[in-house]
Amino acid sequence: MSMGLLFPAALAALAALLLPLVIHIARKSEQLPTDFAALRWLRSRPKPRSRLRFDEWPLLLLRLVLLALAALWLAQPVLFGAGDERPYVAVVPGAQVDQGSFADARIHWLAPGFPKIDTAQPTGQLPIASLIRQLDAELPAKTPLTIVTPTILDGADADRLRLSRKVAWRVSGEAKAAPDKVAPPPTLAIRSDADHRAALRYIRAAALAWQPANRNGEVDSSTPNAPLPDKGHILVWLSGGTMLDSAVDWVKQGGTMIVASDTRLPADQTMVPLWRDADGQLLAEATVLGKGRLIRFTRLLQPSQMPVLLDADFPSQLRTLLTPTISPTRVTATDYTPLTGGRAYDQPPQQLRPWLAILIALLLLAERWLATRRRRSIAP
Repeated sequence: MSMGLLFPAALAALAALLLPLVIHIARKSEQLPTDFAALRWLRSRPKPRSRLRFDEWPLLLLRLVLLALAALWLAQPVLFGAGDERPYVAVVPGAQVDQGSFADARIHWLAPGFPKIDTAQPTGQLPIASLIRQLDAELPAKTPLTIVTPTILDGADADRLRLSRKVAWRVSGEAKAAPDKVAPPPTLAIRSDADHRAALRYIRAAALAWQPANRNGEVDSSTPNAPLPDKGHILVWLSGGTMLDSAVDWVKQGGTMIVASDTRLPADQTMVPLWRDADGQLLAEATVLGKGRLIRFTRLLQPSQMPVLLDADFPSQLRTLLTPTISPTRVTATDYTPLTGGRAYDQPPQQLRPWLAILIALLLLAERWLATRRRRSIAP
């Protein structure tokens, strides 16, 4: 541990220590002279040279200490490295923990606020990965950390955690495989004109490849003048020229649309690269339009312009383009043991001002008591 000052310039207030010294030196003695008749006729003798003398030095010393402590309080003293280094145990809600095996440790729920284990078990979906990172950042570097988890973790990130310390990772119960969450395939609605009939076959073939074997393979396909689908569909707009106002409004209200390369987009749209082929050539770009998402192919949907149309994985690439992969949040705890090598964060210093305030208040009471006692002693 080490002590520091957040505002060292405030120590200039120590110059106020001269004030009590000057007052005590300049103050005249409060003794009352008494004349004696027999002394009036004596010849006056030279007075001895006055010497510097401090009266009531305990009171003077106390006032000097008070001023010094006040200056130190203004400088905001803090204590670094004063964190609690006792072992810390974080229990993921749903896990079984034997508190007797952690007799000398602090045991808390891994939940917002990190409540103590003797409180009610938190419920609901919790951001487990974010809470573990927060705990690693807030605990002192030398504090041993143990995390007790159930066999299946909800609220995990796609990648394993990388922390600044080695964590004792304890799984309660037998390990079971976490069920994989497979997102349902997107439902397309295609609006195309006669000039894009050749491109239609590739989009329709990809949409049929997504469907399970026992599902009807019909795809909503019509002309650009047909009614637009609901927002649960992804609209494929294969028509050149300017987009219809109804189609633009459909996207602005929260829809997702992918358009052909020769479709004119609304003005002042900044596009972001979204899909490139193996050679790095741009194949699709995207932008946000209102509450929706607008994607545009940068090339004609022809094998001569886009050879990727003939690749066996074109349906999966198009599906990823239209529905970005969702990171898994449910994993097996044994496969999610945190790694080391993460960034370590400096711990916030402990403020000493509250303790100084208490000490100043006590010394101020002592100073008042001494000053009152002195006035009583010289009173006639």
